[in-house]
Amino acid sequence: MTAPRPRVALTLGDPAGVGPELAARLLARPGSLRNADVYVLADAAEVADAARRAGVGVPLAATPSPTEAALLDDGSAPGVAIDVGVVSRAAGQRALHQLRRALALARDGQVDAIVYAPLNKSSAHLAGMADEDELRWFAGVLGVDGVTSELNVVDRLWTARVTSHISLAEVAPRITVERTVGTIALLHRMLAGSGVPAPRLAVAALNPHAGENGRFGREEIDVIAPAVRAAVAAGIDARGPFPSDTVFLAARRGDVDGVVTMYHDQGQIAMKLLGFDRGVTVQGGLPVPVVTPAHGTAFDIAGRGVADPGATCHAFDLAVALATAG
Repeated sequence: MTAPRPRVALTLGDPAGVGPELAARLLARPGSLRNADVYVLADAAEVADAARRAGVGVPLAATPSPTEAALLDDGSAPGVAIDVGVVSRAAGQRALHQLRRALALARDGQVDAIVYAPLNKSSAHLAGMADEDELRWFAGVLGVDGVTSELNVVDRLWTARVTSHISLAEVAPRITVERTVGTIALLHRMLAGSGVPAPRLAVAALNPHAGENGRFGREEIDVIAPAVRAAVAAGIDARGPFPSDTVFLAARRGDVDGVVTMYHDQGQIAMKLLGFDRGVTVQGGLPVPVVTPAHGTAFDIAGRGVADPGATCHAFDLAVALATAG
């Protein structure tokens, strides 16, 4: 008996950025639709404009198939064109509207995964997103109370972070044993769900030289090391804390499958250097896989049809794999 094809909702992201043309290139890529039923949440005119920008044909039909995506046009496109390359409330409203539709489909069991093209947080906040980032917004819409973390993926390496879109001044107070253990466990679970049978995790320190035995701070002694011990006691292969200026050397050698970092740039700088055009963000801790390319809206090149779809294609492929496994 043939297993059912996973159902994936695709949104175009912020219409002022490169998202629409990236989505068009993804849909036009040979083989993109082979392993999943894809539902595009956009109006027909938006898809046509995205295809024109990208210089491709987008295969659409009333129902999805291995050669065509289904367009879920709700006739809600704004009557006034949204300026490309500009932060605006209108652009944020459009992006959030389609994401709400995708989340509703997931909540009702009508799709198994969501892929969204890049958002602009400033536009989303102008449109009413009060949360610090889209992950917290997703969790609120879906009613998720548990541990969530943005997970970043480049090739076979995954990262998760204990804190995310907050100022550096707020980082240390938010690093607790409970949060750190929860993040380690989430990364372990997501790696296992992606097909890694026995994930090996490294946990980064917060302070230079891993605190140097308390000389540069006690977070490693009082919080991070106890969290690693608790994770090990729960059966997780976790080690650390390791100085953050060397932990990714072990990852590059292939000694670990995932790295838990303490704050946003501690992991993101390394991951983007390892593979900016391949980086993917998974919104970890949600009931369905929600995946996006790790780069932003690239306003400087939006509308020119030159955006590289590599990370978007990787995001889509990972979403299909997670939905198939899950």
